[in-house]
Amino acid sequence: MEGLWLALSVPFAGTVLGASFVYLMRDSMSQRLQRMLLGFASGVMVAASVWSLLIPSIEMAGGDGFASVMPAAMGMLCGMGFLLLIDTFTPHLHPGDNRPEGPRSHLSRTSMLALAVTIHNIPEGMAVGVVIASMLQGGSSITAASALAVSLGIAIQNIPEGAIISMPLRAEGNSRSRSFAVGALSGLVEPIGSLAIILLASSLQPVLPFLLAFAAGSMLYVVVEELIPEASHGTHSNLSTIGFAFGFVLMMVLDVVLG
Repeated sequence: MEGLWLALSVPFAGTVLGASFVYLMRDSMSQRLQRMLLGFASGVMVAASVWSLLIPSIEMAGGDGFASVMPAAMGMLCGMGFLLLIDTFTPHLHPGDNRPEGPRSHLSRTSMLALAVTIHNIPEGMAVGVVIASMLQGGSSITAASALAVSLGIAIQNIPEGAIISMPLRAEGNSRSRSFAVGALSGLVEPIGSLAIILLASSLQPVLPFLLAFAAGSMLYVVVEELIPEASHGTHSNLSTIGFAFGFVLMMVLDVVLG
């Protein structure tokens, strides 16, 4: 039980740690550092989607040919479609952008910045929850160590993500305490979403291969739609590529060594 709560809390702790950078850094983050951190987060999420979610989904489905890959294929497409709907119908604002996305609203810039990161955190919480649920149900290649690897990998990429939300909030004129609180609380959706999936694990067992791929598709949507474009915009985009490489390799090593 202690291991379960550790796996649930570690990703949130990563967000809190990243948000605390607002006390340690200047009022704004350099564009070079932000691009490298965005690339790093992208690499972690892509590697986690492949090694920790899509491959276990195919292995868990069993069968031959189309039967083995269809749950993963459908799950991934549905996951991307799910995030597309949330992205389309939720008013939000990305750091460094003055044009809100989604429907018009009277929300403050601070609220829309927080919603943008919350949208990113939904698939990460799902990923941790469905991996832990698959491990608890047994009958798959997912072990406690591999579940911990996913949790740790998400936590590592949440550190720059927490900083990327708290630092722009500070630059918007918010106090350090408010910027930290909003940045940290934006990560609460992860343990809540993870716990909800775990509690429903017994009834979700027949569709766990689908849900693993669904979480992968959701994370890949965030990477392709948001993180990579933000990281590659403007000059010095090679820094985001370097960050991606390190993030991908780190998550791959964690999953292989711990899994």
